Amino acid sequence: MKASAGGYARAVDVPHALELMAGSAGAGRYLAGGQSLVAALNMRLSEGDMLIDISRIADLSGIREDGDHLRIGALTRHADIGRDALIRTHAPLLSDAVRHIAHAAIRNRGTIGGALAHADPAAEFPACALALGATLHAQGGTGTRDIAAEEFFEDVFTTTLAEGEILTGLSVPKAEAGEVQVIEEVARRSGDYALTGLCLVRRAAGHRLSIFSAGPVPMLARGAMAALDAGDLDAAVEALRAEIDPPSDTQASGSYRRHLAGVLLRRAVKRIEGDRA
Repeated sequence: MKASAGGYARAVDVPHALELMAGSAGAGRYLAGGQSLVAALNMRLSEGDMLIDISRIADLSGIREDGDHLRIGALTRHADIGRDALIRTHAPLLSDAVRHIAHAAIRNRGTIGGALAHADPAAEFPACALALGATLHAQGGTGTRDIAAEEFFEDVFTTTLAEGEILTGLSVPKAEAGEVQVIEEVARRSGDYALTGLCLVRRAAGHRLSIFSAGPVPMLARGAMAALDAGDLDAAVEALRAEIDPPSDTQASGSYRRHLAGVLLRRAVKRIEGDRA
């Protein structure tokens, strides 16, 4: 099939993009990397959209230090995140996640903002944002606002972004001394979406554990986090398995995904303990 779009316009900056969206009569769709949107258009899952190309808005790209946080522009490509020195030093979970994302062609075009706004429950970056305690930044017709990652993901492919809002970037805390960040996942083939995956961050204040491809949204496994803080891995595994209700599909059963979650948690903790030694 070929895509069926209702029009195309290229925005020169964020205000221009918001103006184009306001004039689209509800048919506007922001186009960044296009790795999910164009596929949906080609399969006629979305038709008649007015595509508003924001891919060349320079202010939405790049990575910089902002006090004790890193500020990452929404249009920063996956591949750039994977090789950026600031990310490797201060938020290595993100650079490690890149090697799990699809294939090189997609990593070279896809953007972190697109991945977050698309809110695929099997994607890595939304779970990373949760585990890191990221803050997402959005801009709309009424101004700007900051959204905690815990409040951003609402349902499958659904976020708290309001109609017409643009996700402009995210801020993640810089890793503190002794902090360890790991990602683990299982996929049938390299480049496939994960059957189940998790992100684990160990900080002085405690653990943060997010799980993805185990429900309609990535989630923080708070019961498992508490058990890890108490030093009880077995209890953490049981808590994690009890907290999730993964779906069954043609790729794996829900019970298998639940089992995998426990296996991955043990692997992640083993890696963290190895880094401590």
